[in-house]
Amino acid sequence: MASISVFGEPLLEVASAEAGAVFGAAQLGVAGDTLNTAVYMARLGHDVSFITALGTDTYSDAIIERLHQEGVGTAHIVRHPSRVPGLYAIRTDGQGERYFTYWRDRSAARDFFSLSDAGSAIDSTTQSDLFYFSGISFAILSPQHRHELLGVARACNEGGVKVAFDGNYRPYGWQSEDVARDNLATVGRLASIVLPTSEDDDKLFGWASPVEHAHRWRSLGAATVVVKNGPDGAWLLSDDDQPLHIAVEDIVQPIDTTGAGDSFNAGFLAALLDGQRAEQAAAVGNRLAGRVIQHRGALIPVAAMP
Repeated sequence: MASISVFGEPLLEVASAEAGAVFGAAQLGVAGDTLNTAVYMARLGHDVSFITALGTDTYSDAIIERLHQEGVGTAHIVRHPSRVPGLYAIRTDGQGERYFTYWRDRSAARDFFSLSDAGSAIDSTTQSDLFYFSGISFAILSPQHRHELLGVARACNEGGVKVAFDGNYRPYGWQSEDVARDNLATVGRLASIVLPTSEDDDKLFGWASPVEHAHRWRSLGAATVVVKNGPDGAWLLSDDDQPLHIAVEDIVQPIDTTGAGDSFNAGFLAALLDGQRAEQAAAVGNRLAGRVIQHRGALIPVAAMP
């Protein structure tokens, strides 16, 4: 069983029960890009610890309890005296494509590095086998705190801890595209494994093929790059620099694509840590993501896991 430290922002999730609906029946749950990956990796049998900040409110307590139930370690979640969890709502269209609206300006995770307990929580990453975070983990932080997160990744890299990173570009939080590109490129030089999405890279770096995106990340120094490309599957680039297409085995009609990339990352990393080859691990990621998009919300029922 591998030990995995995950840093990011927990969110409350409002998921509409019907495609296209804004009002009406909805379900309140917990999600967040790195939290989704943490939960799925724990379900796949690994020792996962989530590092973040939450408030002292009832909803923060409920998020911690949900993580406990999922087998995700919460010892390194610190409490903010006045902030609360962020919130987002999902609206889907008839093809299952999702659209998000966020309320996260008071999110406790944004202020993680200002809290006195943050240091000990972060120190735990160097005792792990893998440290995982995302572009959204960066975007929510101030420039000074982004520098501190880079320092965590650097310490892990120098200490022999593998660093895995999902570019996961969202304009929210970044001062400009140039700032986002510079920060993500710096992470690319520290990460062992990079798991971007082709659509996100198109927005930030300009349109290119998934293989071209993979080569750009690889040129920064990442040993393994997997570019997710929706129903086309994923493109893998590793030590031999020969791109390998990992096709989706069964094309399904999605109900809600929320969490597709996060669950792919979990399946890929969990399988890789289990000793499977990278191409086998990418196929595991495809299968898990294919199951996730057949359910509403980011976290599917445990009974629905493949």
